[in-house]
Parts: sequence; C-alpha cells; structure tokens
Amino acid sequence: MKRFYQQTGVEAGDGGYRVLLDGKPMRTPAKAVLVVPTEPLAEAIATEWREVPEKAELVVSHLPLTRLAATGLDRVARQRAQVIEDTAKYAGSDLLCYRATAPDSLVRRQTEAWQPLLDWATERYGARLAVANSLTFVDQPAEAIARLRDAVAAHGDLALSALYNLTHIAGSVVIALAVAEKHLAADSAFRAAQLDELYQIERWGDDPLALARHEAVKKDIEAGARFLGLLEDARLRI
Repeated sequence: MKRFYQQTGVEAGDGGYRVLLDGKPMRTPAKAVLVVPTEPLAEAIATEWREVPEKAELVVSHLPLTRLAATGLDRVARQRAQVIEDTAKYAGSDLLCYRATAPDSLVRRQTEAWQPLLDWATERYGARLAVANSLTFVDQPAEAIARLRDAVAAHGDLALSALYNLTHIAGSVVIALAVAEKHLAADSAFRAAQLDELYQIERWGDDPLALARHEAVKKDIEAGARFLGLLEDARLRI
C-alpha cells in the first residue's frame, strides 16, 4: 500500500489520544481505533506516518511504534495471559545465564556485562537465576521464575507488547525488564544482547548480512525502549 493521506494529527478521546490521518482516527489491522494513553506516544506515532515520503510504500518496519501499539491493542488485550507466559518463559533459559568457558577474553566480557544485570534482577525482584556454561542446561529456581513472571504481568497491555518484543529479540527477559525499568539504555541493551556476535565480529570481521541483521536488532531494541519511555507511568498496569 502506498501513502494515501496528506495530513496527520492527534486528538484526545476514547480515554486516551487518537492518531488521525486526514482527520480520521487511525485503525489497527483488527479495525480497532488506535488509542494510546499518553500524548507524547500519540505524537510520535503520528510523526512516523508524517515522515513517510509522498507516494512511498507503507512498510511496517518503518513504523515500529505503530506496530507495537497495534499489537498491544489487537493481540495482547485479547491474549494477555498467553503473552505473559510467552514472555516470562524466557526466565527458564535466559541468555545471561549461559556463559562461555573459553576464550578468557569472552568469559571476562560476558561476566562484566551480564552478571551485573542478574545481580540487579536479584535485588529488584528477588529473582536469583543460576548460571551455567553454554553446553549445560540449568533448571532455574521456581521462585525466581515466578517473581520474574509477576514483574512481566505488572505491565499494561501496550507495555507488554514492547516487553515481549524486547525479550524475544534479546533472548533475555532480564534485559527487557531492565529496559522497561530504565535501568538499561537501548544501546547498552543491544550490546548485552549481541555480546557474543559482536565479539566474533571483532575477531573475524563482519559481512553485509551480519551488519544488516545487527542493524535490524538495534532498531527494534531502540523502538521498544522508546515506546516504553513514551508510555511514561502508563506502562504499568493500574
């Protein structure tokens, strides 16, 4: 579909803020009116659409905030329990818990980047996750998994949309929660999630496919962090 509208805007209504295209409320793929709880988020979504060039194709990857909002309204609102479980299950195999045994430089880098995040999860949620080498699966304490699930479930539908996406991209619910809590900035989250890949690139060089994939991951993490920031306190479930 090519750009079909001339103007974008925002108006208050339906308990939040609607995004307008040529004066008409934008709708999600499921035909619901796209309403978000904060004006800054609505303005940012409107800006995404405003910046689409005239007669250009509408590409979903170029509208990341819109996609997260629509997913929250269409999917999370209807399948909330399932999305919570799909997000929280990463606590059982969190990226941060599986460490290399060699070379020493990688072991050291993983410990320096990942252990502080696990320590933060222990302090913030009382969720102490066990660490193992990358070849051994470790059963995580049921209490830790339950506490991280509660932390995930504390988020509202729209925030949960971004939290699930961040968890899936990073392979770590701890990284996603750290971003949501503003404990970890987007660039730091990217470096933590892609630590092993970035290490290999440093040693052996990169290639166009790897660079494209890393750029896509970086943009997705940045979008998730920005989305959660624009939700402000509305990211938590009331």
